[in-house]
Amino acid sequence: MKRVVIALGGNALGKNCQEQRELVAQTAVPLVDLVETGLEVVLSHGNGPQVGMINLAFAKTAEGMPFPECGAMSQGYIGYHLQNAIHNELAKRGLSKPCASIVTQVLVDAEDPAFFQPTKPIGPFYTAEEAERLAEVHPKHRYVEDAGRGYRRVVASPKPVDIIEKDLILDLVSQGYIVVAAGGGGIPVIQHNGSLEGVAAVIDKDFASARLAELVEADTLIILTAVDQVAINFGKPDQEELSEVSVSQMRAYADQGQFAPGSMLPKVEAAMQFVTGAPGRKALITSLEKAAEGLAGKAGTLIVND
Repeated sequence: MKRVVIALGGNALGKNCQEQRELVAQTAVPLVDLVETGLEVVLSHGNGPQVGMINLAFAKTAEGMPFPECGAMSQGYIGYHLQNAIHNELAKRGLSKPCASIVTQVLVDAEDPAFFQPTKPIGPFYTAEEAERLAEVHPKHRYVEDAGRGYRRVVASPKPVDIIEKDLILDLVSQGYIVVAAGGGGIPVIQHNGSLEGVAAVIDKDFASARLAELVEADTLIILTAVDQVAINFGKPDQEELSEVSVSQMRAYADQGQFAPGSMLPKVEAAMQFVTGAPGRKALITSLEKAAEGLAGKAGTLIVND
């Protein structure tokens, strides 16, 4: 039985609870199509709008809410929506298969250079005066001007090292569960004096999904996005969609600056990281609607070893 890790993009989720419930019900259909073919499925997902919404809600209170806890809350309610929708779609087809969400901690290196140069904006926009006052109240927080729209808090975006709950995830997959894990890139934790300690950071969900795929020994990593295929010369008259591409060719395209740093580049880099980790691995970048066709080699961009 083939095992796949599927990283859901933001287009598969919603910006508020009602919108998300409706979108996730649609998302469950192609996901269950894959399950019905006999695949072992592990799901990961983004949480950008959702964790921002939670952070904003608590920002209005006197104490606020630490960012690791905001991430945990987002994992909980997004996971609930996913497992609920998947259960309902399975039931419609007369299928019985358990689905569970795991509140997942992801270990990062306390000395990761990202901690010394935070760049990931989170939460609401503030005026310069509001940001200055907040910095006085929270001296460890850093606020920067964001594209002329105001000031926002920025946090580090370190690379994932390990997934704390990996053994539990593996056990559940082996027992036939559909597992939702490492949502939003996982809750970042560091080792401090022999204990795990949550830190204010955001792990890229595509890199976390690649690490998850490695640790659960997946055959294929599927990174879902808003487009059916990765393209070079994107938006230009000579735009070219990529079908099956070797790691070396994809790396050459990345070195040419073909992929946008805040958009397609991390997906391509995460895919290459997974594929090069062991023989026989593949990574597919495509849309949710084309995932099944992509696995059959009929759609999407498949990245393979040289």
